[in-house]
Amino acid sequence: MVLSRRLIIMGVVATVVVGSGVAVALWPDSDPPYRPPSAHAVQPGAPGQPGKSLSGNEVSQLAPPGFTAADTLFIQGMIPHHAQALEMTALLKGRTTNPDLTLLAKRIDVSQRDEIALMQRWLEERSVPTMGPGAGHVSHDKLMPGMLSVEQFGQLKQARAAEFDRLFLTFMIGHHQGALAMVEELYATGGGLEPASDQFAREVNADQSIEIQRMQELLAKMR
Repeated sequence: MVLSRRLIIMGVVATVVVGSGVAVALWPDSDPPYRPPSAHAVQPGAPGQPGKSLSGNEVSQLAPPGFTAADTLFIQGMIPHHAQALEMTALLKGRTTNPDLTLLAKRIDVSQRDEIALMQRWLEERSVPTMGPGAGHVSHDKLMPGMLSVEQFGQLKQARAAEFDRLFLTFMIGHHQGALAMVEELYATGGGLEPASDQFAREVNADQSIEIQRMQELLAKMR
């Protein structure tokens, strides 16, 4: 879904096909990029058109795509989105005794703190400003997908025990689904071509999809 759309959007060389049939990324973390001598590169054509074989010299001239406005909006929006998830996990203390929920919340807390730091570095390295503080507490029509309104957050804050557990899972599932929608929007608007933003979006999509499934399982046990 997300990845197949990206293959159409890219229109650039994404992989090098080695004689053994193994695909090797053109732009790994090493600098300069690793290009095996026997590599044969294929540049995807437009939708419905055949690809083009590239010579070694043509491959050497390729550079990874730069970031776009869509990448910037995605990163800027995901920071307050993650920040609200941390506000939600912080509410568990004194409101639940469910060990499964506590473990899940700890995982969310650790992973999203790390990702916020990564996103902030991404913006700093590209001299792009972050959204101002309080971005997650603006009017309802400006909230990122899946984010809780002030009223919903207040409802969660007032809940206790089993009511809190059910409400937390319900709201966090919607919150994660909103993140997946943001990833979809990134690729739909031409973003995710830059290797760094693409890798981060893929990780968000994979991690939060797994967590959604786990939360749905926990919620089913409470009904």
